Amino acid sequence: MFTGIIEELGRVVGVERTKDAARLTVRGPLVVADAGHGDSISVNGVCLTVVERTGHTFTADVMAQTLAMSTLDGVRPGSPVNLERAALVGDRLGGHIVQGHIDGTSILLDVTPGEAWRVLRFSLSPELAPLVVGKGSIAVDGVSLTVSNISPASEPDQWFEVSLIPETLTATTLGQRTIGDHVNIETDILARHVERMLALADVGSTRSHS
Repeated sequence: MFTGIIEELGRVVGVERTKDAARLTVRGPLVVADAGHGDSISVNGVCLTVVERTGHTFTADVMAQTLAMSTLDGVRPGSPVNLERAALVGDRLGGHIVQGHIDGTSILLDVTPGEAWRVLRFSLSPELAPLVVGKGSIAVDGVSLTVSNISPASEPDQWFEVSLIPETLTATTLGQRTIGDHVNIETDILARHVERMLALADVGSTRSHS
């Protein structure tokens, strides 16, 4: 489990591709300082398992399904990435509960600069739209954020906005994002549970009346 509070801005230093997987080597001196074989590290919001490490880098395998539904398929040597170690029991939960199991990707639609803030608007697929609410939590490339605005339910093309403070802009990759970029999205786990419960309740109701 993660909190969505990025600890380090790392960099991909190696990518080895096979037919249905990839092996990434990432430089992140802070997150590997106490990392061991089998530990979890969030890379742009995707939970990966450490299979090798050096003093400044760690290596992790990425399976085909993860490559297909995340932006990790597009990283190259030199790509910056957001890094976070798994949360320790007893730590303060500075962000929100983030599993590192992303729901898919979104596209940056618009950037509105402000004097200190920057508002980013992202696309929202029909499947994920019911899981995102105004003032709710969302993880974008592993960064815990609050949804500052959301499209009306009647709009055919759904979107959400987040407002980024200077610290988030400089300490994560979000400050480098430009219109058209793809990002990894993880919705709130509580919203996903509620959606599943409602779906099962609806099925049960339908069966009882059939």
